[in-house]
Amino acid sequence: MANHNGLINDVDLRSHENNLAHRTREIDRERLIVRRGQPFSITLQCSKSLPPKHHLELVLHLGKRDEVLIKVQKERGAGDKWWFNQQRAQDEMLLTLHSPADAIIGQYRLAVLMMSPDGRILEKTDKIKFHLLFNPWCKDDVVYLPDESLLQEYVMNEDGVIYMGTWDYIKSNPWNYGQFEDYVMDICFEVLDNSKDALKNSKMDVEHRYDPVYVSRVITAMVNSNGDRGVLTGRWDDSYSGGVPPYRWTGSVPILQQWSKAGARAVKYGQCWVFAAVACTALRCLGIPTRLITNFSSAHDVDGNLSIDILLNERLEPLADGRKKDSSWNFHCWVESWMKRDDLPKGYDGWQVLDPTPQELSDGEFCCGPCPVTAIKEGNLGVKYDAPFVFAEVNADIIHWIVQRDGQRKKVSVDQSGVGRNISTKSVYGDYRDDVTLHYKYPEGSKEEREVYEKAGRKVTEPTNGSAEPGHLKLSIKHAKPVFGTDFDVIVEVKNEGSRDAHAKLTMLVMAVTYHSLHRGECQRQTISVTVPAHKAHKEVLRLHYDDYARYVSEHHPMRVKAFLEAPGENEPIMTVANIPLSMPELLVQVPGKAFVWDQVTAYISFTNPLPVALKGGVFTAARPLRSMLMVTYLRARRCLLSSYSHPCGPGSGSSWWTFTVID
Repeated sequence: MANHNGLINDVDLRSHENNLAHRTREIDRERLIVRRGQPFSITLQCSKSLPPKHHLELVLHLGKRDEVLIKVQKERGAGDKWWFNQQRAQDEMLLTLHSPADAIIGQYRLAVLMMSPDGRILEKTDKIKFHLLFNPWCKDDVVYLPDESLLQEYVMNEDGVIYMGTWDYIKSNPWNYGQFEDYVMDICFEVLDNSKDALKNSKMDVEHRYDPVYVSRVITAMVNSNGDRGVLTGRWDDSYSGGVPPYRWTGSVPILQQWSKAGARAVKYGQCWVFAAVACTALRCLGIPTRLITNFSSAHDVDGNLSIDILLNERLEPLADGRKKDSSWNFHCWVESWMKRDDLPKGYDGWQVLDPTPQELSDGEFCCGPCPVTAIKEGNLGVKYDAPFVFAEVNADIIHWIVQRDGQRKKVSVDQSGVGRNISTKSVYGDYRDDVTLHYKYPEGSKEEREVYEKAGRKVTEPTNGSAEPGHLKLSIKHAKPVFGTDFDVIVEVKNEGSRDAHAKLTMLVMAVTYHSLHRGECQRQTISVTVPAHKAHKEVLRLHYDDYARYVSEHHPMRVKAFLEAPGENEPIMTVANIPLSMPELLVQVPGKAFVWDQVTAYISFTNPLPVALKGGVFTAARPLRSMLMVTYLRARRCLLSSYSHPCGPGSGSSWWTFTVID
């Protein structure tokens, strides 16, 4: 920035001091990156004193083509204006700039003008660039979060945990958000620049980037590639040719880098947790406190009637009519971001749901939110944005219908409490789960819950599920937590609470499904006649062998068991459903001896093969979070190198080992 011909010889952006004060040193130590609502200083190296009656003016330019121009006031004025003051010391001039707490985020170009007494520009220095981010530490910023421990987790923490599985068997999956990795911030602004709004009217888009509601909504739309130049293409049919299967991603950074290097061409492939994790990375990077949420037994209500209608044929198989249908997912991930909602009446500040998974259109875009969590809990479905859809995700009824050959539908079960269970996020205090279900809904059966349902337009009726169906017969499914590759038992129990013996026909069906309820194949079916004495229970055991399910299961390994009971004297047939996740064998990581910073570390990884066949050609994938497992602490590791020694892992053995070298 040197200029040896005029008043200003050079400019020192004081990036080290400013970035430290603004908590952006993790992003970059050389470039100037600051947060709005907080002053920062730069130093001008001057060749001489400013001539009498001459003065400096500062002008800010925003946008790729300088669409927005802001003149910086000389003295403090209204709180919504940029202003600066100056101090002279020998051959230096210290300029302190003050940004308003609602300033536009983005890359700024600062021009320093030396003005003559009659208003002419005598000298111009305009090569000064800096980035401005949201400031959740500033009380006047609408993303202000007053708890430092929450800020350290929801803005500064680059590593997280994503919860997956089923409501009664929750698994944790580590994820590297990497929001402060090199050039991730630049990619996040590139994402904003490629949105439909930015490409259509860049000036209007830039002018709206002061608002986290607008910015978060754009990010939510741009994380998926449906209808725009978004980051990720979704795929849910287990066919991942030409891309990376969603379950192989372990962090957001490679996805964002690949998208940017390909010229804003979508990366293949993502599913809900990947979409949510990438959105979390972008929003944290821009300065909006954000956390990833998992909703277990999540409803996807297509028609907005607060009911998930699952249609089955008389063999209990899902009907496929080619139309988009309601569905219930074992789990579904979205994010919450913290902000004031000045666009809404009072009472809706705080956590806002944002869902980047492309499911339904919202104002013509595949995005969802921001929707206040408070609005969901209170059943206020007229609140922006997408409250009815989010409310259904955590509150819808699940109704199973059997469609008979003549087209008539018969309702066989209603579950009013199975949706929206164990809603989870990573704890601020460590790598364990916090349950936030009560942020979204009142306790089941409470007076407040009934009032909310009434307000939201959902009818409250007596359920007819496996726990409270009318009549004397009760139906339940019990199972252990089996490991993929093993044989296991499923127990179907018919309990007779009546005073007479009951004779019934019991159908038991086991099928493999995806985590979002796509049918993969039938594993086993039995139909038997049972007699249950009065006040007794009958148990039927289904033995599932590896060969029964191996060729059908998807990457998340969920199984679904349906039990259907028809008995003379009962008003309606009885049906109950259970989801059984198959867990994978646990990996054991051992690091012999001590680990030292910058030294090579050897880790031994082993597991027991539960399959009745030998495994060959297996690959362990090592990602950046492996740092902590290897007990290596260092400032900014960039990659883990994996060298492997391939050895067949036979049934019941754990004989494979890999050596990892961590370098900077």
